Amino acid sequence: MSFRTIEWLDDAVIMIDQTRLPEEEIYNTYTDFQSIAEAIKGMVVRGAPAIGVAAAMGVALGARSIIADTHESFFRQLDNVCDVLGRTRPTAVNLFWGLQRMKRVAEENYSKNLDQIRDALKREAVLIEQEDQTICRNIGKWGNTVIPDGATILTHCNAGGLATAGYGTALGVIRAAHEAGKNIQVFVDETRPWLQGARLTAWELMKSQIATTLITDNMAGFFMNRGDITCCVVGADRIAANGDTANKIGTYSVAVLAKENSIPFYVAAPISTLDLSISDGSKIPIEERPFSEVTHIKGVAISPEGVKVRNPAFDVTPARYITAIITENGIVSGEYRSGLRKAAGL
Repeated sequence: MSFRTIEWLDDAVIMIDQTRLPEEEIYNTYTDFQSIAEAIKGMVVRGAPAIGVAAAMGVALGARSIIADTHESFFRQLDNVCDVLGRTRPTAVNLFWGLQRMKRVAEENYSKNLDQIRDALKREAVLIEQEDQTICRNIGKWGNTVIPDGATILTHCNAGGLATAGYGTALGVIRAAHEAGKNIQVFVDETRPWLQGARLTAWELMKSQIATTLITDNMAGFFMNRGDITCCVVGADRIAANGDTANKIGTYSVAVLAKENSIPFYVAAPISTLDLSISDGSKIPIEERPFSEVTHIKGVAISPEGVKVRNPAFDVTPARYITAIITENGIVSGEYRSGLRKAAGL
């Protein structure tokens, strides 16, 4: 990869500013957890796995800034750090997975002095980032097995290196197929209102010299019906126990169109995106974002002032529309309840 999404360097967190792409490749430096929280909320960093890494690094930064004389005071302030980070994006379960993992490490080191606890949290945050890269490459390895030579793949939003610590989930599958020498092409839909497909996915794929065609969101059915798309691969922000999957708004529409046109629809996601505590997708909280994201593009109004707006950031694709879920531990299809539990090692 010719860019880094997120890394820990010299007791600071460096993140590429995804709001500036593709015009500018800018890297921001963060030294406190509040700025990390604002970066997550403001979409500077986005994508479920990347949010999980950013949250973990935010906890490590927060721990280093805590001034406390006792363990009780330290842990009380650490809980506040986690609460602030946890209020940024409600849908992506990786955020809460990262926070819980950091809390667990802190508790496991409770008997040590505070500097040792801070160091343990830093090591864990760096480990989470390193693990994510390995996980995504394993997702790619499994996903490559379902991508035939000559495939034309539709992907929605951005589930690439920018959405993870570097390699990607859905784009990890695509990268693996490309690296295996398969002759593939990718259709990228623009993904309104944030245009992650147009701005980010197309940018990533072109950097990797993978054949890329950009389309608007409402063109997907046209190209599917013509036979120009042979499969779909998307990421996920939360997967319920029955396989229902929350992903960027518009994913459900793509899945329904794929089903109508007998096109395989794959979800690629790490085990950390599973939320087996909820029975189905109706229990997944859906984030609603500011109206201005719909009424304006780059600050320019595209709708009449005062129009009523709704702006859900995610939708839920029922498991019946999903051909298979690709994880780092294998591919799950059919009976998702038992299959996902097995993939998660339960």
